[in-house]
Amino acid sequence: MIHGSSVRVESASWQNLLAGSITDPRVLLARLKLDPGLLAGALAAGREFALRVPEPYLLRMQPGNPNDPLLRQVLPLGEELEDQPGYVTDPLGEQHSNAQPGIIHKYHGRLLLVVTAGCAINCRYCFRRHFPYAENNLSTAEWEQALDYIRQDSSINEVIYSGGDPLAANDRRIAWLTRQIADIPHIKRLRVHTRLPVVIPQRVTDGLIEALSATRLPVTMVLHCNHANEVDAQMLAATQKLKSANITLLNQAVLLRGVNNRLEDQMALSEVLGDNGVLPYYLHLLDHVRGASHFHCSDAEAKHLVGQLLTRLPGYLVPRLVREIAGEAGKVPIHVDLITS
Repeated sequence: MIHGSSVRVESASWQNLLAGSITDPRVLLARLKLDPGLLAGALAAGREFALRVPEPYLLRMQPGNPNDPLLRQVLPLGEELEDQPGYVTDPLGEQHSNAQPGIIHKYHGRLLLVVTAGCAINCRYCFRRHFPYAENNLSTAEWEQALDYIRQDSSINEVIYSGGDPLAANDRRIAWLTRQIADIPHIKRLRVHTRLPVVIPQRVTDGLIEALSATRLPVTMVLHCNHANEVDAQMLAATQKLKSANITLLNQAVLLRGVNNRLEDQMALSEVLGDNGVLPYYLHLLDHVRGASHFHCSDAEAKHLVGQLLTRLPGYLVPRLVREIAGEAGKVPIHVDLITS
């Protein structure tokens, strides 16, 4: 673990931790005592998709280890700039489903609200790294239009807060939006997809709990945690606060070469999450977004890995292996056979 951080994490607000995120590859490499030879690639790739690492997440990385599984998720590499066949800027066809500013409506019965364009961390495999956030940064009038879209479509029964990271919005905005949605009679559920409680656990404030839980809507929060090393005492304290507010907690991860594509990595992640009340939900095959091909694992490798998990963990701790395909009516499950060897 890293000591001597430039930010007093224990006493800092989540807003200050977010604002103080490392965005300069020189600083990241120096803090982690890494080979300066990595700098040229990091600077070049960072010009296309910026580096962003918050202090609480940095503190969980191992200094001197260029293969640290948390570092690999955030360090820009020169190979991101190599064009690879089939890797595109909009792998899920979301720009075709961007029904109007702030709304992505892909599936029956539910839609995504782009609550904010901001993220606490820039994951190098992000399928929205090329998303036109500037066109989905809503004014007050556009928020009313987005809410009208939901009010006028009674087939929608679930609203999903997405982004960016929706919890990068402040508590006041989240509370207002949640109240507005709860006032729409045909909405039955609220879901929040977020990485912030993992990378900046201090985000789970009493104000956030109140904003999410003060209406009639049952709330499910889908965390995004890829490796057991991302789980520390502060993150677990945040999840306990959420659970105490009767917020259902699930986790989704992405299968990433060099990060979590070993059996022991997946077992450790599922067990530490399950032991603390967060159920594994999805394990996504990598979306073929331009710049992320170095994370690719083959379907055969993924199926073998999950087939092994099925024989070593109870079923409720094994995430469903899925792929998202542009134009499909939902996530596409990948059939997995039991692997006993």
